[in-house]
Amino acid sequence: MLLKENIPVSYVFGKIKKELILTAIYSATIYFVHQFYNFKAMSIPLTVSTILGTIISLLLAFRSNQAYDRWWEARILWGGIVNDCRTLTRQILTFVDSSQDGEQKRALKERMIRRQMAWCYSLSCHLRGQNAKDNLDAYLSEEDAKALKKAGNAPLAINEMQGHDLRTLYKLGWINEYQQVTLDGTLTNFMNFMGGCERIKNTVFPSTYSVYIHYLVLFFVLLLPFSLIEFFGILQVPLVIAISSAFFLIEKMAIHLQDPFENMPTDTPTTTISRNIEKNLKQMMKDELPGEMDMVQNQPQKQATFYIL
Repeated sequence: MLLKENIPVSYVFGKIKKELILTAIYSATIYFVHQFYNFKAMSIPLTVSTILGTIISLLLAFRSNQAYDRWWEARILWGGIVNDCRTLTRQILTFVDSSQDGEQKRALKERMIRRQMAWCYSLSCHLRGQNAKDNLDAYLSEEDAKALKKAGNAPLAINEMQGHDLRTLYKLGWINEYQQVTLDGTLTNFMNFMGGCERIKNTVFPSTYSVYIHYLVLFFVLLLPFSLIEFFGILQVPLVIAISSAFFLIEKMAIHLQDPFENMPTDTPTTTISRNIEKNLKQMMKDELPGEMDMVQNQPQKQATFYIL
């Protein structure tokens, strides 16, 4: 993921702008009622807020860790996809000898490697709920693109096409039995990575756990002005806002990290990873396909900036 070091303050607090405005209005109202109506009963021992804040801090820390584990697992899975895409390409280029029937072999190798690029982009869109069949014409043959339109699960269909070409390689005698098993194992790894990503995508973070913590945070914010008003007076308003913002930001961060495939700035950067995979595979194809590397080097690279919140 490409990160920007200097995150704008407006972006950070923009995520909790509504919560902070309501908190400011609420704490100011408590102060004016206490001050002008001399309502001395509006006071709660600071110990109560301290104990409650400590409990919520532990719960938020646990939830943040669980959310980050989901995000990190997604990143590990895509790291495995990067490695196995390179491995598959190396295996195809080295296992299939192009000294005989060179044109046919080069065409089949190019088709499989480009199809693997399409698989990465397709899986990225599939996980984000986008159309996984769009913008793949540059990587797929007309026959593959036509067959893909009929498929319900595009990445699965592309991997199945790879399996059919693998069988063709073996039947034509262009690879031996050991090489077929090795290549099939690499294709199986892609299915395992895809299944892991779909498991994260389809396993909803327990909603009751999130709701309970959210209610506790709100309850803590509601009690906080009553605990600080006796000690700080009007200064309790900025203090309540500052303390509340810390809890709101941590809660918001956990909410964003728990779903790494929702097309948000905190997502696993699957599009950027897919673009880098395409660049790497084209580089590995340069000896088999003269001129391919020049196209990659001259192609403008898009840069993306993401903020972690």
